Amino acid sequence: MSPLDTVERAAQSPDDEQPYAELGLEADEYARIREILGRRPTTAELAMYSVMWSEHCSYKSSKVHLRRFGDLPRSEALLVGIGENAGVVDVGDGYAVTFKVESHNHPSYVEPYQGAATGVGGIVRDILTMGARPIAVMDSLRFGRADAPDTARVLPGVVAGVGGYGNCLGLPNIGGELLFDECYAGNPLVNALCVGVMRHEDVHLAKAEGVGNKVVLFGARTGGDGIGGVSVLASETFDETGPAKRPAVQVGDPFTEKLLIEACLEIFAADLVTGIQDLGGAGLSCATSELASAGTGGMHVDLDRVPLRDSTLTPAEILMSESQERMCAIVEPAKVDAFLAVCRRWDVLAAVIGEVTDGDRLTVDWHGERIVDVPPRTVAHEGPVYERPMARPADLDALQADDAARLPRPATPEELQAHWLAVVASPDGADKTWVTEQYDRYVRGNTVLAQPEDAGVVRIDEHTHRGIALALDGNARFARLDPYAGAQLNLAEAYRNVAVSGAAPLAVTNCLNFGSPENPEVMWQFAEAVRGLADACRELGLPVTGGNVSLYNQTGDVAINPTPVIGVLGVHDDVRRRVPTGWRAAGETVLLLGATREELGGSAWASVVHGHLGGRPPVVDLAAERALGELLAALAREGQVTSAHDLADGGLAQALAESALRYGVGARLALDGDPFVALFSESAARAVVTTTDPEAVRATAEWAGVPVTELGTTGGDALVVDGLPDLPLAEVRAAWTATLPALFGSPEVTVGSVPAGTVPTS
Repeated sequence: MSPLDTVERAAQSPDDEQPYAELGLEADEYARIREILGRRPTTAELAMYSVMWSEHCSYKSSKVHLRRFGDLPRSEALLVGIGENAGVVDVGDGYAVTFKVESHNHPSYVEPYQGAATGVGGIVRDILTMGARPIAVMDSLRFGRADAPDTARVLPGVVAGVGGYGNCLGLPNIGGELLFDECYAGNPLVNALCVGVMRHEDVHLAKAEGVGNKVVLFGARTGGDGIGGVSVLASETFDETGPAKRPAVQVGDPFTEKLLIEACLEIFAADLVTGIQDLGGAGLSCATSELASAGTGGMHVDLDRVPLRDSTLTPAEILMSESQERMCAIVEPAKVDAFLAVCRRWDVLAAVIGEVTDGDRLTVDWHGERIVDVPPRTVAHEGPVYERPMARPADLDALQADDAARLPRPATPEELQAHWLAVVASPDGADKTWVTEQYDRYVRGNTVLAQPEDAGVVRIDEHTHRGIALALDGNARFARLDPYAGAQLNLAEAYRNVAVSGAAPLAVTNCLNFGSPENPEVMWQFAEAVRGLADACRELGLPVTGGNVSLYNQTGDVAINPTPVIGVLGVHDDVRRRVPTGWRAAGETVLLLGATREELGGSAWASVVHGHLGGRPPVVDLAAERALGELLAALAREGQVTSAHDLADGGLAQALAESALRYGVGARLALDGDPFVALFSESAARAVVTTTDPEAVRATAEWAGVPVTELGTTGGDALVVDGLPDLPLAEVRAAWTATLPALFGSPEVTVGSVPAGTVPTS
């Protein structure tokens, strides 16, 4: 056995070769580590720097661009911003809400179930560390072609992992996305969001303060799963054959996490911690260095005190392990016994592994020998920062010039109707019950709206009925055609989805999924998307509370389409006034809010019918989005509408079909202008509403400056559109519901889920 690589030995053997490249470090990065330490790093130190300086943890390629979010005007609602585990916003009545979305893309391709499950577990712990009780989750999923063999391998496991972990935690899954495109073959996107609620005074931060305070590791034992996950899986490009790195995928245990959640909440209530951090990406390396870096002193850890489930792990492996369901807390000595007692009560393993020191070093010993002695900020917050070369994609001019408006259009009413059904029945447009019936959407009893509604709505106070709305959206076709405008359109769609429920949009989180940062064209797309999102948030008055960057999403030289997924949080003063998407009764007037232009670039119609991506995305009009949002809030507040559905992917064609199918109520309609453009244009800042008082809606819309077009009246069992053959709802439903079961078979329905179409009581 080789001798332990101690700090003393490292100083005495400066020429020992070290496998820095295999750990994902560049030669100049390794040289910088040696400069910082004044010697070569020990094996344990090299492990820490390699994971913490990885793309996934350090954001070394994206940091220079993400600073735009920090330059946004300060929002009065923002209590905790970028830099903590999750942002926190004031939602009124003394309540604070924390929410965040993160990616677990690469692990979910390697091991779909565990990759997706541990993605949910990780984001839930991020919310928990802020002091909040997690109350709901969402997920945004993207796969290759729906009929591809690899999609059939990956998708069922991912959906089962998301549902299995969330269901076991007792968290409702209230919304999300499921989309398909060839660009995601080999690089599925699994983005998970969690939201939690607390009182203002209960907010906790990740910092180690108070000399002599103890460092307590609690939760699951540390094992060999997840070693190198952030530096190997999430920070490099897969080759054409895919990765063969299964040990780098974490293994989740939701039942342990449930106990951990309840223990943490009791610990918070008893005021037993001064700082807390979860162990996710980079494991103990991250938790110890970030806590020490954010605190006022140093930290010492005795690594041999870490409870293990694999006694053969080396010190470096213990520091790199990403075993799940673990937390690290800073506890005053006088409170340690009470802390440990809470852990025992919840059957949560806990061990004191170190203490806060008065120095400015993070030191780690292994059986009394020093194996780490580093300045913690250099590990956690002072990693490399790159200004990568950027270049506008060489094919973008030709792509934008290939206008979708020139594609062959339906020549007859029958053909137009066939195109309508094709869009509705496409994998992107089809019924997602195959997925959602594997998720429990109503557990805990506070879900007010959930899939297939435009936004998820959850009650947070049973007495005042105050609640929140959440939407998670990302149109990668628009971002491919114009990443600046595409990011803004994605934000606008999530903003609109929250607004149609009657909520006031309040704050933004994001998960930015792109290809390799070493590709100048990808970096240009990334920079443009960030610039677009920051500019749009400034105009809409929304703070960015935090988020996630996922790079290296490509196979070989083929990158995914730029996919900025945007989450928007809104507030309901009273969830009893929320507005559903579906038509419930006959005799109500159907109104279109907003202006329709001939905008087909990147549309679902062009993609589904012609397999085409080209032209320019719809025009961004953020003033119109804000006006529509204010109108929708006013209509909900005054009880003037009975339903509202935003227009986005698939345009009016998709919105009409979904509104009618929700409760089986048809309509007789007359479309304004060219029926093809009316049905398939994807102009933004639009929504369809129903009302029993159209004149009141018109008056309110005039006040808001939003155009109104009357489309017709609800009723019957068909969509009857002037100039087109009648479209029976039974035919639409058959087409809409058949697609995913035909592709993926019958799912195993999760115990406790609510059948699609069930309406929860408020």
